[in-house]
Amino acid sequence: MAKNKLAKFAELETFPHVFQVPSRTLLTGSEFDMKGKWNETFFKNSNPIVLELGCGKGEYTVELAKKFPENNYIGVDIKGARIWTGAKQALQQELKNVAFIRTDIEMIHHFFSKNEVNEIWLTFPDPQMKKVNKRLTSTNFMKIYLNFLKPDGVIHLKTDSNFMFTYTRAMIAENQFPVEKLIEDIYSESDVNPILGIKTYYEKQWLERGITIKYLRFIPQQKAEFIEPEIEIEKDSYRSFKRERRG
Repeated sequence: MAKNKLAKFAELETFPHVFQVPSRTLLTGSEFDMKGKWNETFFKNSNPIVLELGCGKGEYTVELAKKFPENNYIGVDIKGARIWTGAKQALQQELKNVAFIRTDIEMIHHFFSKNEVNEIWLTFPDPQMKKVNKRLTSTNFMKIYLNFLKPDGVIHLKTDSNFMFTYTRAMIAENQFPVEKLIEDIYSESDVNPILGIKTYYEKQWLERGITIKYLRFIPQQKAEFIEPEIEIEKDSYRSFKRERRG
């Protein structure tokens, strides 16, 4: 397994659509050279940019890129061995509207300029039930996203976690963010939206265990002061394997 990971890491270095910048480099004040110039420098078009944060194996990033060639998609994850899967598929399928960034999500604002991103997808993020500031839908992250998200830019949350879903709804309500769509059980609907019907490897596992998949689409907005919800939420009880194994 170790050799396999090393081989993937080495191959990632050769992929022209994968960008890896150590956090320590960004923390020294160095700017990513394509910040503010993704469309001009890499994609060579003026199409909307959509991020998938915590993309895992990049399944959603790749499928979205195939379904919507009029958009540019960038998957972000810290795990290189995961990213390799989607990056390899995008290369083999000659998808020109896909890129990947290997970095900590806390560092993502170092890669994009103001109003450069149209949408953000959060697909099955770790609910971080003990660490509010680590939750990808916390106000801490809203502040980060608003550094580069367009004023009417949307955030999509697709999750198996009732904890994450409940918390995010409370955060949205406290900060009065507009909600465009809320679905408590995607697959209970007779006509599932194709964009929501993309199933990752681990999503299929959750479904096999009878766990419902939830969805929220909302518009975060700049505020003088963001409010964290003071709410007691029942913790998810079904997590029998580590989130790190998810893709």
